[in-house]
Amino acid sequence: MNPDKVRADIRSWPTGRLLSMAARVVEGRFDDFLAARDLTHAGLIALHHVADGPLAQRQVATLCRVTDQTMSRTIERLGRAGYVERRTDEHDRRRVLVRITPTGREALAAVRHEERNSENLLGAVEEYEHFRDQLIKLITVT
Repeated sequence: MNPDKVRADIRSWPTGRLLSMAARVVEGRFDDFLAARDLTHAGLIALHHVADGPLAQRQVATLCRVTDQTMSRTIERLGRAGYVERRTDEHDRRRVLVRITPTGREALAAVRHEERNSENLLGAVEEYEHFRDQLIKLITVT
C-alpha cells in the first residue's frame, strides 16, 4: 500500500485507536528488546524494585502486584541470567532476600537508556518526560 495513503488513513483514526495501536507497536518493540537481553516485562519491574537494595521475595511480589509463585518464577529466571541473587535473610532464616547484581544493574541501566534514547522504542517522542507525564495523567484520572 502507498505510504502516503496509510498516513492519511491513520490521521483519520480516533485517538483511542491511535493509543491502542501505539501501545501494541511499542510493546512489541520493547518485548524484542528485552528478549535479546534475556529479560521480560515482569523481570524488568522486579529489577526496578530491588535496585535500591535487597528486598524479601514476598515484598517484591507485593510491589509487582503478582503472586508469590509468579514472583518465584520471575526471580528464578533473573537469577539464571545473572541479574539477581537470592540469599536467606541472616535475621530471619525463613525469608529469602533478592539482591540485584552488578550485571542486573547494568541491564537495568541499559534498558532505561534505550527506552529514552532509541528511535526504535520511544526516542522518536519529543519531550519524553512530558509524554510520560501525559500518559500518567491519562491513566490516573478518575
